[in-house]
Amino acid sequence: MSILITGGAGYIGSVTVEGLRTNGETPVVIDNLVCGHRAAVDADVSFHKGNIGDSDLVRRIIEQHQIEAVMHFSAYAYVGESVADPGKYFENNVAETLRLLNVLAESGVDKFVFSSTCATYGEPEYMPIDEDHPQKPANPYGWSKLFVERILESFDVAHGIRSVSLRYFNAAGATEKHGEHHEPETHLIPLVLAAAKGERPDVKIFGTDYPTDDGTAVRDYIHVSDLSRAHILALEYLRAGGRTDAFNLGNGNGYSVRQVIQAAEGVTDRKITAVEDKKRPGDPSILVANAAKAREVLEWEPAVKDIEEIIESAWRWHQAHPQGYADSRA
Repeated sequence: MSILITGGAGYIGSVTVEGLRTNGETPVVIDNLVCGHRAAVDADVSFHKGNIGDSDLVRRIIEQHQIEAVMHFSAYAYVGESVADPGKYFENNVAETLRLLNVLAESGVDKFVFSSTCATYGEPEYMPIDEDHPQKPANPYGWSKLFVERILESFDVAHGIRSVSLRYFNAAGATEKHGEHHEPETHLIPLVLAAAKGERPDVKIFGTDYPTDDGTAVRDYIHVSDLSRAHILALEYLRAGGRTDAFNLGNGNGYSVRQVIQAAEGVTDRKITAVEDKKRPGDPSILVANAAKAREVLEWEPAVKDIEEIIESAWRWHQAHPQGYADSRA
């Protein structure tokens, strides 16, 4: 039996494929390579280029590889773009997922691990955020993920597809083989490291008057390998008969933008120029996870909690792959 990884050529998907193989599982990847990189998937991993909404293709993959479960990473994830082009996000993130789920229901695939997000909560009403926090997304990206969570609940009732939705906060870091390569890049840590490498003149700080210790926004960073392990534990939970549920994933520690820049300067031993800019609309001052439920139910505990260690792993990968996955492009 095999595990179908949608978006397995992307950042978190590729690291999860790596983790599954280490655990003796057989992952099968489907990715249209709009955001992913073919070089992020080892040559000896079964790879299918295409869309998850291509029902005929998905049926063939399920039959050919005897798919037991799906881990779903295939989504667009730029908040600003989702505001400018919501139709693109609802079509790809929601409608394509619905087509995928219909095929799974027809084929009897009954276990589904969903890459969700803390963006389903919207503006925080209290901190740290637990799973009981109201879900009021502030943008179409967050809504697209919440819609899928609700669809999954209905597919459990109607078709017996049990699912785990993993709402994680800020993915960061790298393994030796897989790291973060987005085009364009919007995440803070790779932008800071690009400034450290001299690939960009500075890194912008959006807002310096938040009600935090140093006035800059605070976020909860979680190492990508810890996210990968959580998906594998979620699969084991479903295999053991676990019910449809949702879990937050985070370290429970918040780091401000200035703290991340300072930590990166220490890791890289390079000066990083920071330029203060105005706040971005909708950016909360603090986002920190309460992941107690994942610890209790999934027996998941983040192994990498220190921001310096997270940044150092990313720095090593970027140093070894100066052009990202383009280094491996034929």
